[in-house]
Amino acid sequence: MSKIAVVTDTNSGITPEEGKDNGIFVIPMPFMINEKEYLDCVNLSQKDFYHFLSRGAEVTTSQPAAGDVISLWDSIFSEGYDEIVHIPMSSGLSGSCENALIYASDYDGRVQVVNNQRISVTQRQSAYDARYLAENGYTASKIKEILEETRYESSIYITIDTLDYLKKGGRVTPAGAALAKILNLKPILTIQGEKLDAFSKCRGLKQAKSIMINALRNDIENRLGGYDPENPSIWIEVAHTENEEAAEEFAREIQNTFPNCSLHIDPLPLSIACHIGPGSLAIACSKVVKDGQPYPLAMAKVV
Repeated sequence: MSKIAVVTDTNSGITPEEGKDNGIFVIPMPFMINEKEYLDCVNLSQKDFYHFLSRGAEVTTSQPAAGDVISLWDSIFSEGYDEIVHIPMSSGLSGSCENALIYASDYDGRVQVVNNQRISVTQRQSAYDARYLAENGYTASKIKEILEETRYESSIYITIDTLDYLKKGGRVTPAGAALAKILNLKPILTIQGEKLDAFSKCRGLKQAKSIMINALRNDIENRLGGYDPENPSIWIEVAHTENEEAAEEFAREIQNTFPNCSLHIDPLPLSIACHIGPGSLAIACSKVVKDGQPYPLAMAKVV
């Protein structure tokens, strides 16, 4: 049986330390902050990032350098691995996936780059799914095939606390942001495959959470085969930007809707946070891969 390595990046929410402990190689994502480069989870923590953001720093996302990606792959092969499954963030949100596909063309099929349109907690799940499949005898090309076949078997919904950061990035007009603040409007965004789109808007967080839970339930019932509390085959996840206490409360509400679900909570990746700011909440789901069974390592139970 081939020895297969799984590689992802910190957009998945998996830190290099967590990856090291659990057999997943993790590439730190680079950021330019006030014209200086920082690496996620290396010299840039969540706390540091929001400190910069709150003080109006100029923050832009970047991509891993070609040399860093290739160097990591080469070091993995030098450790005795036969193949690599590389899972970057969605190709609709970054050029990292397209670039990785170009780099992989020089490896004669030994590096399989997965383009399954995931980010954050759903990308995290894909990395653990890939590791599970590798441990159960699947080849790198078959793992890529399974993950890409199920690319639309996931959903993410995000409600934003403030439009200030979207306004700063030119995605919302100043007048629109001001009106939303006056009316307590909460926009809801969604990631369904390639990109981040507007989904809905409502007044107040309570209504926003209700809309997101109902949207997720509709997706599960109509696209993912339904939810069976006796035998859950859906991963459910919560994510947030510097809003952990609210995320934990949201998770408890979700468990009332999906009894007996195993639910993981993570911060949203900084590549999204820099566009939407702190205070957001997100709910996500992804279907258990073929032949997969729920395994504790990929989730954290919320009490």
